[in-house]
Amino acid sequence: MQIFPAIVATCVCVVGIFASGEWRGLKQEMAGYNGGGVSYVMNLAWTAVSWQVFFIGSLGLIFEASSLFSNVIGTVSLPIIPILAVMLFHDKMDGVKVVSMLLAIWGFCSYVYQHYLDSSKLRTAIRNADAISDC
Repeated sequence: MQIFPAIVATCVCVVGIFASGEWRGLKQEMAGYNGGGVSYVMNLAWTAVSWQVFFIGSLGLIFEASSLFSNVIGTVSLPIIPILAVMLFHDKMDGVKVVSMLLAIWGFCSYVYQHYLDSSKLRTAIRNADAISDC
């Protein structure tokens, strides 16, 4: 369930790199990286490993909880990633990142509020059912 989409995505990316001719510039890009070539390759490798761990964890959440909860966790991670990029890689915080963070936070708050409303309705229904059965 996870391996096939990852293989397809990898193949599409490799075909895209070779079709566009960008593979010729990879050596220059690696040489121009601040930490050097080894740091560049390590960054790419650990990014790939991190994404795989994230997706396998998402699948675990789907199997153990629900797909909605897995989606919520993914949405919560959206504002965390740009913050970490700013702190760790000294990336610039631009308007698009701020808007995406605000939308992710808004979506998470909407999920929590809807969960609260559903829980309140359920408690009210249980109380009303208990009151009716006592009569």
